[in-house]
Amino acid sequence: MTNQPSSQFQPAAIPDGRIDVDGDPHMRNGKGALVPLDLVKAQDQLRDETVRKIIGHALALQDQVARFKKHVFDDLEAYEDLLAQEYGATLGGAKGNKSLLSFDTCFKVSVAVADQIDCGPELQIAKALVDECMIEWAATSRIEIQAIITSAFNTDKEGKINRAEIVKLTKLDIDDTRWLSAMRAIKDAEHVVGKATYVRCHQRDAADKPWKHITIDLAKA
Repeated sequence: MTNQPSSQFQPAAIPDGRIDVDGDPHMRNGKGALVPLDLVKAQDQLRDETVRKIIGHALALQDQVARFKKHVFDDLEAYEDLLAQEYGATLGGAKGNKSLLSFDTCFKVSVAVADQIDCGPELQIAKALVDECMIEWAATSRIEIQAIITSAFNTDKEGKINRAEIVKLTKLDIDDTRWLSAMRAIKDAEHVVGKATYVRCHQRDAADKPWKHITIDLAKA
């Protein structure tokens, strides 16, 4: 079966920002006031048109990615249903992680299901205990340990604790009652609040060549 050519990418329809007032075009500014179009600077009109054009493409792309994700899971579900009928078995482990390869092993689709973890108030108790240790060890602890401890409790742009750094913290071999209590508090603070499913696609030129990720990420495209 040959691949059918895809239709031309069409941006989403969004308002052009022009508002008719008694037959005269106006634009609404950021304060909500209607401004006659002939009083809006040319560069402001151009900026408005450019932003709306980009947003139209972004909304269409968002919809396309959502449809792609649905197609992926629909296709995987159909394949697994066939396997279940044939063998009475399904792909993947308990969490639903799975990888499918093309016959020539040059294309791969992977599905990963990961727990979404949130941290409770126990984390603040852990931080207080760790801070006590840091103050006492300031002169004697290694710089690397201090750096790990500092970065572990730093929040990212969304105000979230860096869990990867917290995990590093729990792997430090430190035999101190307060430290051990802090590590126990960190463990108790973690709660699974949901699951996130990721789809990754890879390709390679031959079976002995390295995999190349097929990017579906604007920042990495």
